[in-house]
Amino acid sequence: MKQFMAMLKKNENEHRPPTKLLNLAGQLCQELQSSSPSLEKLVEAMMGCKNKSYFLTNIHVVRACVSVYIHKGQHDAACGLLEYCKAEEKEELVQLWHEIHYRRAMEKHQTDCLTPLQRFRCRKRNPPPISLCPEGLKTRNYSEEVRQHLHRFAAEVTANPDKKQREALARDMNLQPTQVYNWFANYRRRQKS
Repeated sequence: MKQFMAMLKKNENEHRPPTKLLNLAGQLCQELQSSSPSLEKLVEAMMGCKNKSYFLTNIHVVRACVSVYIHKGQHDAACGLLEYCKAEEKEELVQLWHEIHYRRAMEKHQTDCLTPLQRFRCRKRNPPPISLCPEGLKTRNYSEEVRQHLHRFAAEVTANPDKKQREALARDMNLQPTQVYNWFANYRRRQKS
């Protein structure tokens, strides 16, 4: 840690910190516990320097910063950091984005955990920014063609297919039998209401 702080001070006026310093930052962030005072000092030092954007290319540094900000209750700062960081691991960044909003919701509801439904609603209300998801969020809805095929089968054959019928439908539409089973269960539930 002392070595890192000394290197950071020595290179604070450099346009780009040396690779050795960036690697050491990532290594320290991996080794230190998420709520330790040492990690807080480390994050403070990195985020206080003028070339902090270089540190934010390392996923371990990003994860450590988000962890410290969440621990301090600075959710907006954590979100802002994620929006502008340049780490390559987009899926992990999206997970961190959701984690920030889960923590915010847990604090609001004064609970230690969220139900799957609360987590789902939290993700829907707080979609990740374009910078984290340039291709947009993946939806779990089926294509129009698949939905039409399933609706036609429900209307013309049966809304409660047996195992063989579900397996045949799954093969035809490149789905898992469980997906077909769930689609029909949901379809019947929607018809009742």
